[in-house]
Amino acid sequence: MVPIDVLPLFPVLDAKLLELLGSLSPADWQRPTLARQWTVKDVAAHLLDGNLRTLSMLRDGHFAEGPEEGSYEGVLAFLNRLNADWVVAARRLSPAVLTALLAQSGTEYNAFLATLDPWAPAAFSVAWAGEAESMNWFHVAREYTEKWHHHQQIREAVGQTAPLMTPELFRPFINTLMRGVPHALRAAPAAAGAVVQVQVTSDSGGTWRAEKTPNGWQLQPASAGPADATAEVVIPPDVAWKLFTKGLSPAEALSRVQLRGNEALGHAVLRLVAVMA
Repeated sequence: MVPIDVLPLFPVLDAKLLELLGSLSPADWQRPTLARQWTVKDVAAHLLDGNLRTLSMLRDGHFAEGPEEGSYEGVLAFLNRLNADWVVAARRLSPAVLTALLAQSGTEYNAFLATLDPWAPAAFSVAWAGEAESMNWFHVAREYTEKWHHHQQIREAVGQTAPLMTPELFRPFINTLMRGVPHALRAAPAAAGAVVQVQVTSDSGGTWRAEKTPNGWQLQPASAGPADATAEVVIPPDVAWKLFTKGLSPAEALSRVQLRGNEALGHAVLRLVAVMA
């Protein structure tokens, strides 16, 4: 796969986040978000946890605990518990303390990511893309999607989503998520040669095509026209980011997307979940 270079974008995301957090009123910090029962403050605390956990485990080699079982479900349950524990504890922190810690840890986090060999095996695979082992460049791109979508959850809660929907920041995010399309299609019945095309509209989106080969579904260049696609899925960008990060269910998104051709394949794409949650 062609690597997705997102390293220069982490400081941009951080700067925009810190500027936003600095502008929030006390009531804004308590607004509900798409992240289940988490408020704006809880999501900001989760972003801090991501910085500190990466620095502790991957930079410093400090793995305090791990899942009791190594299955996908076991890892998922472990991560959900870690996330919940941290968010509850971080409610003791003031918004000012939380913002200051995000600023300090973000600088160290970004510096650490820059030390990783992009073609070396990552410590953690991108499981939602079906990979048992991933290269560091894909791990870093996955980290970018985590930061982007949690940042956008905060912006969604306070009605300021436009700054992250630019081609510079949104396209690498959605491009990374689309690497999970073949895995989402893995159980969908289709003959060899079937093609599924996914289009995320607007200048910030793009087009991706997955083809069924004897070795399974594979992403292909989107150079061929849509006429030969077995199924097509057309999604607005504001629906795509929520759908693939569990902010919208496929049923909730269905009225806002277009499905053409083989609907079973289209529905399989809508069930893509590009987060570990």
